[in-house]
Amino acid sequence: MTQSISSIVNVSVIVSPLSTVNGTFNLGLIIGKSTLITPLVRVKTYTSPDAMISDGWAGTEPEYLAAQIYFSANPRPNSVAIGRWDGTGSETAAQAITACRAINSDWYACFVVGAVKTDIVAAATAVESMTPLSTYFYNTADSEVTAGTTNNVMDTLKKAKRHRSFGQFSNDPYAAAATLGYAMGANTGLANSAYSLAYKSLPGVNPELSLTPTQVDTILGYSGNVYTNYGATYNLLVQGTMADGIPFDEVLNIDVLTSNIQRSVMNALTTAPKIPQTEDGVSQLVGAITTPCNDARTRGILAPGTWKGATIGGLKTGDTLSAGFLILADTLANQSQADRDARKSPPIYVAVKMAGAIEHVVIGIIVNR
Repeated sequence: MTQSISSIVNVSVIVSPLSTVNGTFNLGLIIGKSTLITPLVRVKTYTSPDAMISDGWAGTEPEYLAAQIYFSANPRPNSVAIGRWDGTGSETAAQAITACRAINSDWYACFVVGAVKTDIVAAATAVESMTPLSTYFYNTADSEVTAGTTNNVMDTLKKAKRHRSFGQFSNDPYAAAATLGYAMGANTGLANSAYSLAYKSLPGVNPELSLTPTQVDTILGYSGNVYTNYGATYNLLVQGTMADGIPFDEVLNIDVLTSNIQRSVMNALTTAPKIPQTEDGVSQLVGAITTPCNDARTRGILAPGTWKGATIGGLKTGDTLSAGFLILADTLANQSQADRDARKSPPIYVAVKMAGAIEHVVIGIIVNR
């Protein structure tokens, strides 16, 4: 009998597990009270309005009409989630969003059909601290907004500094769903795919032509948004900001980067036999963080620039971030014994420079005869 060579040379095969799939940031959720989806099922995902019809939707429900305009966006989103607001059990809009989040963690941004001021304010509060990170799009045609009445819905959310709520003034009840569709459809993750919501066209939405310049300025002053006409030629969405004045694209892109860094480090921790509590081990963690930062630069989210933030370790105000980001890890020599015993890494800081976007241009024309 021949003898196994394994007694001399033993070769073991280890197949690395698949890396954790990144969370989705391109799926919108539309919530309504139609009864086709039961509270127990709560959320269904569709790839088109036709798919909704095939599932029993009549095509006249508010959720369907909102989804129809959502899918009209260019670029077109791949899918939409439809959620149930249980109107029969005295459930609030905020509770409906929370229930949809509990049963489905894939969607990133949501829109509630038929929401009024009290619904909107409560929903904005719920989404602000939601996990996974989420955003809320709402629509209002409340005349208190254009009149500048104190504590109107946009004023209320601005004063509350809601970072995750995008408000749009429109007499079309589904206009914000169109913006949501563009936001999800444009977030492809491909090279140079970074975008802003400013000055986008919203197919299927009528521009607000009756608004005066003063009324538009009032909406924008609340960090609100409106789809209107400029120069009798362009129908444009302005200004693409959340209630606290931060552009939506910055909120989205920081959320994506945060999630990708978290998942990349988790993959490193779970796929390696162990990451040693040494400088080489810290370098492995830095390498895991570097990959999503490079991806963000490829998408056009980060770009080289001058660091104008506070001094962090060796990075000083005025230094150049040539790669658009810099990862700094404290040395293990500075680590306390308690942290070492707890097997913690030293603090790691990721300084990033957002690429931003040009949305306002001043041009001087000098004529000489």
